[in-house]
Amino acid sequence: MRFTPEHAGLLSAAIYTAVSLIVTGIFFAVTVLTGDYSWVARVGGSVWLFLLSMIILMPTVTPLVRKRLEG
Repeated sequence: MRFTPEHAGLLSAAIYTAVSLIVTGIFFAVTVLTGDYSWVARVGGSVWLFLLSMIILMPTVTPLVRKRLEG
């Protein structure tokens, strides 16, 4: 499938959601492997990190994808 500038919103949403999930997964894995945190702290921290990642990445990824697709 060839992406056009009209697909920039959908493509950027997929990108920043995937990156946020990867970062959250890494955070969760580190907290499980260290074993120093309760499950409430792990899950709460993961949710918080996911939300913050989405907020930070959304306004930065969308213009980059749009610029890349336009030319």
